Formats: sequence, structure tokens, C-alpha cells
Amino acid sequence: MPELIAPTERLTVSFAAAAEEFIAEGRGSPEDQSLTGQMIRDYALPAEGTSWVRDYLAEERRWQTRPPADFVPMTTLWWAEGETFLGRISIRHRLNERLREIGGHIGYDVRPSARRRGHATAMLAATLPRAAALGIERALITCDIGNVGSRKAIERNGGVLEDRRGGKLRYLTPTSPAEAAAGGTPGRRDGAPASAPDLNSGPRG
Repeated sequence: MPELIAPTERLTVSFAAAAEEFIAEGRGSPEDQSLTGQMIRDYALPAEGTSWVRDYLAEERRWQTRPPADFVPMTTLWWAEGETFLGRISIRHRLNERLREIGGHIGYDVRPSARRRGHATAMLAATLPRAAALGIERALITCDIGNVGSRKAIERNGGVLEDRRGGKLRYLTPTSPAEAAAGGTPGRRDGAPASAPDLNSGPRG
């Protein structure tokens, strides 16, 4: 059964294979400002084999307590089943000006071969209590207007549409049952979304 885990070198082979899937669908271009795109450009593309994963994981761990200047602290978790990496989700501990517009508190990616199986909905549901533990009562989560799968994932986890800015929808999502009862209407948690913006945590672009 899939579960949230801390990023680990134990899943190096599967994680590297997922990176290849993202590359195959065009991720990692200069226009891709997501964390996955940055990972591909800075680590996966310049390297051979899977040796890059160890260095990347060390960098990812540093983001939790020692982010780069002008960035916010961030916790990244993996969604995995056994030895298989299925996706990743990041929690920004607080928001800056850029993240209030796009990105929000939580962003995620499901590897292409694992999409349309309900993983994003389940991964987000499992992550919301972690966000609550960080003191986030209502998580801001954004998605592209045309990303129907991600919209469903957010709404099925109780997300309430706040507004639309440019090409993004901005949802406030309760992180605990008490918050949901106070201001949201949690929906079903089945379904098959793919991603919400997993953007860099600062203004660099």
C-alpha cells in the first residue's frame, strides 16, 4: 500500500527512472520552473546513471532547515510503495510574495507511469496532517485552470476555491477535520489527478 516516506537512497533506481519519465514528457526545460524541472536540469541531465541521486537528496534535505537565501523552508516527502517511487510532495513552511500568487503551501508531482490511479488525491490527503503539524491551518494550493485532475484532487481533500489569478486557481484547503468542519466541505478522496505547482520556494525564476 502506498505511503509517505522521507526521501531515501533506497529508492535510487526507481527515483532515477521516474526522472527519465519526466524528461521524456518534456520536463526540465528552462521554462520549467518547478522543483522537478530544477532537479532535472541541475542533477539528472548533467550526470550519467544514478550517481546524481545521492547529491540531490543531500540538497533536498538542506531545504528543510537551511534553504537558500530568499527561499522558504520546505519539507519534501515521497509517495512510495515498496521499492517503487510514485511521486513527491513538498510543504512550504510559510509563504512569501511569490508563493502567495502561485505555488502556495503544497506542490506535488506524480510520475507519468503512475498517473490516473488516484495517487495525487491520496498523497495530498496523507500530507495535510503534516502541514497541520507545521502550524498551517489552511493550506494554499494552486493549480492551472485547465488541470482538471489536480482541481479534483484539491476539491476532494476539502479545498475551497478562493479566486483565480491569471491562469491559476487558488484554493484554501483545511489541514485538519476541525478546520474542514469550520470552513470547508471535504469531498471524496478517490480520483486521479497528476500535479499541482511544485515550484521553487523563492523569487528566482
